[in-house]
Amino acid sequence: MASRPEMREEDESGFCKFFRNLPAKSEDTLRIFDRGDYYSAHAEDAVFIANTVYKTTAVIRKLGRDPGLESVTMTLMVYRNLLRDALFRLGKRVEIWQSSGKRMDWKVVKQGSPGNLQDLEDELGGQIENAPIILAVKVTAKASEARNVGVCFADASVRELGVTEFLDNDLYSNFESLLIQLGVRECLIQGDPSKKDVELNKLRTIADNCGCAVSERGVADFGTKDIDQDLPRLLKEDGAAGKLPVTDQKLAMGAAACLIRYLGVMSDPSNFGQYQLYQHDLSQYMKLDAAALKALNLMPGPRDGAKNMSLYGLLNHCKTPTGSRLLAQWLKQPLMNVADIERRQQLVEAFVNDTELRQTMQEEHLRSIPDLYRLAKKFQRKAANLEDVVRAYQVIIRLPGFLSSLELVMDEQYKDPLDAEYTDKLRQYSTAFAGLQDMVETTVDLEALESHEFIIKPEFDEALKTIRKRLDKLKRDMESEHMRVGSDLNQDTEKKLFLENHKVHGWCFRLTRNESGCIRQKKQYQEIQTQKNGVYFTTSTLLDKRREFDQMSENYNRTQSGLVNEVVQVASSYVPVVEKLAATLAHLDVIVSFAHVSVHAPTSYTRPKMHPRGTGNTILKEARHPCMEMQDDISFITNDISLTRGESEFLIITGPNMGGKSTFIRQTGVIALMAQIGCFVPAAEAELTIFDCILARVGASDSSLKGVSTFMAEMLETANILKSATKESLIIIDELGRGTSTYDGFGLAWAISEYIIKEIGAFALFATHFHELTALVDTYQQVQNLHVVAHISEGTSETDNGVQKKREVTLLYKVEPGFSDQSFGIHVAELVRFPQKVINMAKRKADELEDFSGKHDQSFVQASKEEVEEGSKMLKQMLAQWKEDVESQGLTKKQQVERMKELVRENQALQANGFFKGITAL
Repeated sequence: MASRPEMREEDESGFCKFFRNLPAKSEDTLRIFDRGDYYSAHAEDAVFIANTVYKTTAVIRKLGRDPGLESVTMTLMVYRNLLRDALFRLGKRVEIWQSSGKRMDWKVVKQGSPGNLQDLEDELGGQIENAPIILAVKVTAKASEARNVGVCFADASVRELGVTEFLDNDLYSNFESLLIQLGVRECLIQGDPSKKDVELNKLRTIADNCGCAVSERGVADFGTKDIDQDLPRLLKEDGAAGKLPVTDQKLAMGAAACLIRYLGVMSDPSNFGQYQLYQHDLSQYMKLDAAALKALNLMPGPRDGAKNMSLYGLLNHCKTPTGSRLLAQWLKQPLMNVADIERRQQLVEAFVNDTELRQTMQEEHLRSIPDLYRLAKKFQRKAANLEDVVRAYQVIIRLPGFLSSLELVMDEQYKDPLDAEYTDKLRQYSTAFAGLQDMVETTVDLEALESHEFIIKPEFDEALKTIRKRLDKLKRDMESEHMRVGSDLNQDTEKKLFLENHKVHGWCFRLTRNESGCIRQKKQYQEIQTQKNGVYFTTSTLLDKRREFDQMSENYNRTQSGLVNEVVQVASSYVPVVEKLAATLAHLDVIVSFAHVSVHAPTSYTRPKMHPRGTGNTILKEARHPCMEMQDDISFITNDISLTRGESEFLIITGPNMGGKSTFIRQTGVIALMAQIGCFVPAAEAELTIFDCILARVGASDSSLKGVSTFMAEMLETANILKSATKESLIIIDELGRGTSTYDGFGLAWAISEYIIKEIGAFALFATHFHELTALVDTYQQVQNLHVVAHISEGTSETDNGVQKKREVTLLYKVEPGFSDQSFGIHVAELVRFPQKVINMAKRKADELEDFSGKHDQSFVQASKEEVEEGSKMLKQMLAQWKEDVESQGLTKKQQVERMKELVRENQALQANGFFKGITAL
């Protein structure tokens, strides 16, 4: 906090007046003012930054006269951290204002939002973990249930536009899947925030659940009158837009018009002829809903401290930023084609089996590759310099290392796939880069890189040669002065007294702090600054040399600038190859990362056998949850899982709280997803069918803050499952119906289960405390009951009232066939040390309820379908006889009751019937 800059007081009242006259902004926009060597924010933005960044309002200062303008200041580092937090975590938009130097002449110079980071890429550095995808959507209602949806999305970092149109249900399930598949960070919706629009609210809620920032744009922004001109100018080939069938998609074109306006790409001519337009096919990847994303712990959450808490964190051993981004994309886009999955598996297997190749790739080659997409973008934006050319060159000269490692692979089953995916491509790129490599080696002074100088070789130009000679002479003179001062002060010039090129003060001397006393009281030594690493000072001789050196360096840069521009321009022509290289190395990085995780797990992962879509079963032997087994002090209990068509399509899992039901059903989903991204899986043996989507209803994720009760949120998620699932889906349900009364909840759980079994026919895992659901197995052969095992031992304990029986329950985390008839909820209360009085009361009430419910429904549960039918038949016959006797004999009420009892006593078969026993128990 001590380093936080102080606000300058000049012209405070003028700025306050200017600030208060600014046009209103949206709540989710931050206005930040660039003041040269620090940044400031004001009014509600100052309060927000004080609370979010500094965690205290004590940093707020009042600017100007009463009432004063709340203001807060930030150093460059604090400002950059704020940007990352605001854009990536909080979904804010940012405006950066700058003054031209004239009085109150402030203008917006940069803008950014979660899906549009182009202006702020330099400030964000290499911190962009996921591609900033921004999407615009336009919707029309087709019928009561159906919706036509058109979208256009962009990844400005690689200059791609994607469009698609599709039919959706009234819950927008396909739209939700698309947001997740693409990893969208920002969503533009057509609508008027002042009007209540049900469809707009649905879209906003879905985008919100998927972690997108939402912006409403006016109807005019979605107008298509300019799109026919704008699109061809942006695309790489003339007439490309006209040739594509996508231009017939009117809704998608409206969304494209909005997106192009919002990004302002038409105002920057460097974008013309640079974009690619492609059609996105929603069905080429597995669909995931937002609930599945959370249930499978796919991406890190805000509270996930340990890296291994999420699947992304566990699998991300990538060494390049582009690899990490591609991994995040693959996790949200599991493949649906067996051949594509097996192609990835084969590559992973190659690196699993060849330890040396895997380690060489990770430790020697990949870790030295910068963010190539970002580098290419700098060249495209004409913002690159000689340093960027050198960075590209340093990647080029490492390609032979990649190639020589890959060429050592002799095993035929791996050599061909590796050659096709990597070796052939890298060899082709290496050849294509030959011209750039020659140019850099001819023109750039590579020896100067050691002192972090990026300059053209002096031999390349006569004027440069002359200046270089003078610079070298000045450098020698400064080194002579260094030796002279060392001798005068009696200091070691290698360990105590240093000659350094300081980023602010230029060439100067530095003494360690312990030795700094020797220059005090000596006028010939001028102190400049004291820092942690020592005291900086200079002499009049060094000062003169330094001034001349700076002047000559400036001359050198000025003289070489034309040559540098030419070199950068030539390097820019290689951008398409750099982008292709980036894609190939990112792919390699993710595959090697999969292999690394598969080998280094507590028990090695195995390659799963994949069945084509709609065929085969999912059978896992000794399966584990990949994230759970990595937690400290956990010895994971493995379980088998069998989802077999016609036999065990719908699994009902019962058992005690904390017994492992949730882990069991979630690990099935996680393994299915890992298999479909091409990774090995945590099981001893595995065969899986391809799922078209994973749908989840997990936990009571209370959304009351958004005006939705726990039960309503549960029903919305379940409605989404029932409308989206197909026969080829995987459904995971962890508790259902807990937000309402027991009877309503059970009724819903039963009805939903029957609908999934009869109407959808999807593979499903249902963990529940409604033990009555296990009766479904009597009606449907594709239902199987499983339970998590708990060992119960009877014991005694001393109490104030004497000796009391006590049950000890040990959770074994093992899943076995059959059902559990109790929940052990009270045992969990005992584990967390509830007061004994509460425990005793709970047990007493539970026993009372068990007696009560047992009288009512125990016999019903025990009666089979055949017994119910037979008992009903006999009961009808007996009642018909009783009615005839009553009417023919004119019996009184008392006689009627006696006659009924006689008929029952005489009918031994009826008395033995289980269904009849249930009725008499009432």
